[in-house]
Amino acid sequence: MPASQKTAAKTALHYVSIFFWLALGSFLAAVAIRIFLLPNQLIDGGVVGIALIISRLYGDNYLSYAMILLNIPFLYWAYTYIRRTFVIYMLVAVFLFALFLTILRSAPAFIGEPLEIIVFGGAILGIGVGLIIRHGGCLDGTEILAILINRRMGFTVGQVVLFINIFIFGAYGWIFHDWHIALRSLMTYIVAFKMIDIVIVGLDELKSALIISSKPKELANAIMNELGLGLTIMHGKGGFSGESRDIIFVIIERLDLSELKEIVLKVDPTAFMAIEDLHEVVYGKQGVMPFKKRQRGKFLKKSY
Repeated sequence: MPASQKTAAKTALHYVSIFFWLALGSFLAAVAIRIFLLPNQLIDGGVVGIALIISRLYGDNYLSYAMILLNIPFLYWAYTYIRRTFVIYMLVAVFLFALFLTILRSAPAFIGEPLEIIVFGGAILGIGVGLIIRHGGCLDGTEILAILINRRMGFTVGQVVLFINIFIFGAYGWIFHDWHIALRSLMTYIVAFKMIDIVIVGLDELKSALIISSKPKELANAIMNELGLGLTIMHGKGGFSGESRDIIFVIIERLDLSELKEIVLKVDPTAFMAIEDLHEVVYGKQGVMPFKKRQRGKFLKKSY
């Protein structure tokens, strides 16, 4: 097969995979809404929550239409300020979600204890939305608004979304004079939000560490030999002293962070460490992965 045909086939398979996960995520989100949330008068945050409020006020027939119409302004903003592929994936996710909401209208409702509804409904909703976001799409236009506010005003996306959703849940309790359902909806949203993080980031919590030491070679050897971690040595210069210093950059799992600290301070008690959370690590196929997963409690040795 010619190289151009192989490339075309690979590209087609890539998009088929993306649309499959977008469809699965949309289906799971619709299942959570139809089977768990809507029959128990709970709502989600953002545009979905507003659509659920409208459907409760004016009838279930308006739910899918409200979902699509409310997202149109955000689709325009995404097309103007973000990127076109994101708009395409969001369009696919929103229309599939609306379609599945219509198909599942006659699905049996899950009636149980409030805690069961909150946990199961929030978890399924979070998995569905997480799959959509992980594969480049979006189900809720408020996230686009949050991205634009973040660019202009500096607030984080999470802060903006939480601020908007507090008003939505508060409006829901005020309109229907029932603060219990508003509080349960907020709890469901928290469960869903955590599941979204797990789906997007995974269960492993990664940290990055910048280490400034007067003994960079000894410290690098200790980290590679005792922890089996790869690392990068960068050349820096002290702003006050003007002295040249080697800076060690390393990526590590949270569970091994305390051991890294012990090694660093044992080799150089005067070392300086700056530790940050990492949400994702991306590396090319031709590159080298900066660390390996655990094997019998330790990392496999890998350096670059």
